[in-house]
Amino acid sequence: MEAPSPQDPSAGSSIQRTVLWGLLLAVLLAVGLGALMGPRWLRETLPSGEEPPVLGQVPPFELLNRDGRGISREDLLGEPWIADFIFTSCRVTCPAMTQRMASLRTRLPSTQLHLVSISVDPETDRPDILEKYARIYEAQDRWLFLTGETEEVYELIEGGFKLGVHVAAPEDLNRSMEPITHSTRFVLVDASGYIRGYYDAFDTVSLTRLLKDLRRLL
Repeated sequence: MEAPSPQDPSAGSSIQRTVLWGLLLAVLLAVGLGALMGPRWLRETLPSGEEPPVLGQVPPFELLNRDGRGISREDLLGEPWIADFIFTSCRVTCPAMTQRMASLRTRLPSTQLHLVSISVDPETDRPDILEKYARIYEAQDRWLFLTGETEEVYELIEGGFKLGVHVAAPEDLNRSMEPITHSTRFVLVDASGYIRGYYDAFDTVSLTRLLKDLRRLL
């Protein structure tokens, strides 16, 4: 078969299609590989035995546990602990987060560690309400559910843990799935009250990293 001349428009179209398909394939491979490996900060691992970096310090606080006991930062010193932020009337993210925390508890390297769930709706979530919520997930005594005054709790979340929390305005309630928007990250705090990591509660790779970092601290 006679080869098309350089001026043959079908040759140019064929070459363009080949180049475009090649570029498309490269993009698809890059996207697929990126999705498989995850964001860069999840792919990076610490050398064996090296502790995670210090990212901040939990300030002093005094909150009420679900059993009515006062719990302070000092009560949690001496061993690492894991915190998250929920509220009992939450319909979507909080039940899933609490279930993840319950599942995480069974994988912890020590049963002496505290899990700390702090309510972002402290006016509603008084100790008795938190106790009922905790029973649903068969939470043991070392899983604390804390509440307090709204201003104090929000200052702890935003100023201490450096995470967001936002109450929807009345006019936005019809458009919002939840009345309160808050972080869905677990926070690892070391035995001295320093923040050592933030972990996506809904990402398996991130939770595996949390367990590895926790073992390094222990």
